[in-house]
Amino acid sequence: MADIVTIVAEPRERVGKGASRATRRAGQVPAVIYGDNKEPEAIQIPQNEVIRLLNRGGFMSHTFDVQVGKKKTTVLPRDLQLHPVSDMPMHIDFLRLGKGAVVTMEIPIHVVGEEVSVGLKRGGVINYTRHEIEVNVPANAIPEHIEVSVADLDINDAVKISDVKLPKGCEPTITDRDFTICAIVAPSGLKSSSNAAEEGEGEAEEAAAEEGGEE
Repeated sequence: MADIVTIVAEPRERVGKGASRATRRAGQVPAVIYGDNKEPEAIQIPQNEVIRLLNRGGFMSHTFDVQVGKKKTTVLPRDLQLHPVSDMPMHIDFLRLGKGAVVTMEIPIHVVGEEVSVGLKRGGVINYTRHEIEVNVPANAIPEHIEVSVADLDINDAVKISDVKLPKGCEPTITDRDFTICAIVAPSGLKSSSNAAEEGEGEAEEAAAEEGGEE
C-alpha cells in the first residue's frame, strides 16, 4: 500500500458563509474534520495544494494525514464541493478515522480478460449493470479498483458478485442476493436481425395455420 500523503493545514478561527468566502479569497479552501466521537475541527488548506491532490486522481478514495501544528489526524474525504462554473474546490468534509475503522465506499470495477473472451471475439459487447461495487472496507486498505474478469464469458453470460475475488477485508454491502455486475450481450444489429427472423418465422407459422383451417 502506498504511503499516506500528509496535508498541512491551519486551524480556521471563524466559520460561516462570510468567513468561508474570506478564506477562499485568501487562497485557502475551508474544510472540516468530523467523526470518531470527537468535536468537529474547522481547518483551511492552501488552494494550490488541494488542486494538486485532485489532479493526482482518486482523491475521494484515499486516506490522508492532516497535520495542524504538531497534531496529525488520519482522515478520508467524504464530501467535496466544487464551484459550478470554474470547478475550483470550495469546501471539503473529512471523516476522522479511528484505529481499525471500517468505511463504506463505492469502488470502481476494472474489467480484465477482454482479449480472450469468446463472447467478445464473436462480436458481443459488455453491458454494465454496475460501474462500482459498494463495499465495507478497512480504512487503511481501500483498493484502487476491483478486478472483474470476462475471460470465460460467451454471449449471454454474466459476472455476478460471487464470481469476483474481492480484496482482503472487502465485503459487499448487498448481502441478500447474488447481484450481476456486467454481462456480454449480442450487439444491437445482431439482436435486431435475430428478432426480425423470429418474427418472420412466427408470421409464417400463423399463415400456415390459417390456411390449414380454411381447407
